[in-house]
Amino acid sequence: MTRIQSIKATQVIVPAKPNSLNSEEVIDKDAAFAQKFLTGERWTEFANQPKWIIELTLQNGLTGIGETYRSASGELLHEAMQPFVGQDVLKLNWRRLPVADQRIYEAFETAVLDVVGKLLQAPVSQLLGGACRDRIDCFGWTGRRTPEDAAQKAFEAMQKGHKAFKFKCSDEDPVRLWTEEIKKKCGDGIKILLDPNQRWTDVATTLRLMEGVEQDIMLGLEDPILHADVAGFKYLRETLGIPMFRHISLPYTQDIRDMIAFVRADAVDGYNFNGSAYNCVLLAEIAHLEGKSCWRGSEVDLGIAETMGLHIAAASINCTIPSDLFGELVRTDDLIVQPIEFVDGAALVPQGHGLGIELDVEALARFSTGQTLLSQL
Repeated sequence: MTRIQSIKATQVIVPAKPNSLNSEEVIDKDAAFAQKFLTGERWTEFANQPKWIIELTLQNGLTGIGETYRSASGELLHEAMQPFVGQDVLKLNWRRLPVADQRIYEAFETAVLDVVGKLLQAPVSQLLGGACRDRIDCFGWTGRRTPEDAAQKAFEAMQKGHKAFKFKCSDEDPVRLWTEEIKKKCGDGIKILLDPNQRWTDVATTLRLMEGVEQDIMLGLEDPILHADVAGFKYLRETLGIPMFRHISLPYTQDIRDMIAFVRADAVDGYNFNGSAYNCVLLAEIAHLEGKSCWRGSEVDLGIAETMGLHIAAASINCTIPSDLFGELVRTDDLIVQPIEFVDGAALVPQGHGLGIELDVEALARFSTGQTLLSQL
């Protein structure tokens, strides 16, 4: 009765809320950046890229749910569904599922652990080794802004209880003016993380853009320069006097081993990890042994993936930096019945069995593109 009877996948597109990304005056024209991060013609089109929601049903009727990353391949997804049907979920190697593509791996991992948690009457965090905390501090978040809009967005997040706010930015953005306006409007009430996604490219550009930035409100810089420049990260860490962070994103074909050079060089103050659950808990353990903290990253996802992120963050011993779990700020729907609950800028980890959430079937139908995949006994 614990064998997988069927897997259904439904393709959805859940757009962004108005004014949740860039200011209207800020047009992102970097097509190469958009292509690299699978966001469409422009970065601001990321929410219009399709995702797949999977429902994995056992012979006993229990169902687990999962969510792919955006722009996941339907062909690869359908191919990956086949080996699961007929398998006993209690005999699968949960750490090494038979899925090669990292854009879809976590959807299966999430669905398997969700249904196993229901079988064993335990939350997913327990299956990952046990929870270290029951709430996860989270960033406020937005895209590229005018200085006035940046200050307003940070202020709104501060009013909701967020302790830190994350901005995407490029080398065209006046980040010094951002921090000046935020300081005027928010005082010392919120810290700022700037995330150029490597678009500042090199040390010289980073030093130029950071000149005059209000350092006392800076939580730090995430990935200002190219990942290959480990020495550059270390130099910026020592020169700027603010924390430096490295994002390791396994769904973008990055690798756990990418962390080794940063550990050896003592190049950063902490890490942003996103990817499959057991791998990210492992990355967190490595960072913990280094004496560094981390946070849970995302791709501004829907409710299923973000809830899974909460369980991963809860099970990660050193996940104490605010996490990138803020899809409700950006997406028009999360596709779950009860949204993630936030208290003073922290998301509460669901305590029910499995993920502890329920798929909103009406919302699923509303945002479906009409494409479905099915594999069954």
